[in-house]
Amino acid sequence: MVKYQDETLDRTFAALSDPTRRALLARLVEEDSLSVSELAAPFAISLPAIMKHLEVLSDAGLIVREKTGRTVACRLTAQPMEQAMNWLNRYARFWSENLDRLAAFVEDDPWPSTRPPPAPMSAQASPSRAASARGRKKSTPRGRRPSS
Repeated sequence: MVKYQDETLDRTFAALSDPTRRALLARLVEEDSLSVSELAAPFAISLPAIMKHLEVLSDAGLIVREKTGRTVACRLTAQPMEQAMNWLNRYARFWSENLDRLAAFVEDDPWPSTRPPPAPMSAQASPSRAASARGRKKSTPRGRRPSS
């Protein structure tokens, strides 16, 4: 059963990943039911392209298509979206709790207002820097060979 639910979530999120499909769903939120041609009207893509988008939404269970004569009407179905919201809410609670704990930690442990003075630097470079400076080759002007 879990496998089926995962597949349903996968199809739901895949369908919602496209901006055209999200726009089609947004239009169906405003109206209870719209014909395919009414849904396609504001889009600058072909009717067959809209039909393919509606097929993806239908396969994901996000819409139901009903044919009456020659007219196909589409309307929203809520169940797949509810499952997706439940899945997202679990993670929202997780992040909300973690961020609340982080905020409480930050508020309980105030940042020091004065920084301790930096440790004095010695005038001499560290042994490793001194060794690497000794081992460096001096560069020569372009086109000249170093004298041996």
